[in-house]
Amino acid sequence: MVKSMFTIYNEKTNKPIRVWLESIDQVEENCLEQAYHLSNLPFIHKWACLMPDTHTGKGMPIGGVIATDGVIIPNAVGVDIGCGMNFVSTDLKVDEMRQIMTGNGTLIQSIIGDILRNVPVGFNSYKERQESEVLDRAIEEKEKYESNQNLFPLIEDAYYQAGTLGGGNHFIELQEDQDGYLGIMIHSGSRHFGKEICDEYHNKARELNARWYSQVPDSYRLAFLPVDSKEGKEYITWMNLALDYAFENRQKMMVKVTSIIRDKVKKHMDQDLNFQKEINCHHNYAALENHYDKNVWVHRKGATRARNGELAVIPGAMGSYSYVVMGKGAPESFCSSSHGAGRAYSRKGAMEAFSCEQVMVDLKNQGVVLGKYNKSDVAEESRFAYKDIEFVMDQQTDLVVPIKRLKTVGVVKG
Repeated sequence: MVKSMFTIYNEKTNKPIRVWLESIDQVEENCLEQAYHLSNLPFIHKWACLMPDTHTGKGMPIGGVIATDGVIIPNAVGVDIGCGMNFVSTDLKVDEMRQIMTGNGTLIQSIIGDILRNVPVGFNSYKERQESEVLDRAIEEKEKYESNQNLFPLIEDAYYQAGTLGGGNHFIELQEDQDGYLGIMIHSGSRHFGKEICDEYHNKARELNARWYSQVPDSYRLAFLPVDSKEGKEYITWMNLALDYAFENRQKMMVKVTSIIRDKVKKHMDQDLNFQKEINCHHNYAALENHYDKNVWVHRKGATRARNGELAVIPGAMGSYSYVVMGKGAPESFCSSSHGAGRAYSRKGAMEAFSCEQVMVDLKNQGVVLGKYNKSDVAEESRFAYKDIEFVMDQQTDLVVPIKRLKTVGVVKG
């Protein structure tokens, strides 16, 4: 059933807010307040958008999309610059994997265990410097970066996090599609690197905005940089480096994960495995795009680009469903869609509402294999902590078309 997008335009707004939900009652109060702030920014193009997974963020709602004229807002990109998804499908039936026993449990359990042992998660990094074409290129072009001596040393540090998962809502999942075939999905970003870039330029923007007596109140936490200013150009350069690094980070993990799966399947099933249709997309970034006959900076914070015919990935939560989708190129959303299910509970709220035992029993009942060193905080990322992905998908039928529906069978978490 197609749901209607509705528009908020009242005494609290300067520009409209377009919301892909059924009613304003479905938007939490703090999130709505942040959306009002967006609508009052003097450089907003057309309107602000809230995707159906929207919830309160830092400064800008998660699931928020804005287009700005001539400025860029570090906090409207967020601290995990380039956070996004990587997905590949295979020609292997999951049911066949379930039947295979190894010395470390089922084949699925064995694979999850190997991934956890070979991909650093949480705050962990590699002990040895990793290869990175993105970082090598940055060092070769160091004149673009060395003017910022706070950030430049982080390029060297980032070599040790290349190909690592991180924590929070990041994951590596084995999934079963609607036809029974195995898919691999990875959610990660630019790690500590992106956070330092965001914090550095958000603080620079605050200082400059105060000096300029900006119309944007500091309390909004939406300090901006003109894109033609020295600081604006610097931020865009560093942001793009973090985007490339995040893209490569997911690729490197996918290479390692698919290698583990291929070797395990060859050893225990004596068959080769084919991987198809890799999709690698960001959902925390800003880019110069043309919308309604104007070149504007589209900020997607917890939102996915969904141009007409473009493939993207929208995850649910562990033990839930995820989707591969094709964009419809809807102009009203600046060619965007949700980036996931969206949180229904804060991390603290989820820990208070759901016990570790409750979540572990739920995963066991669904046959989901969990790879996680410390399970005490598992409730933070349980499916109960998130909105219903089916409801979210139902709200954006004008934005995307589902291509694959995928169910978690195994998950690695930080």
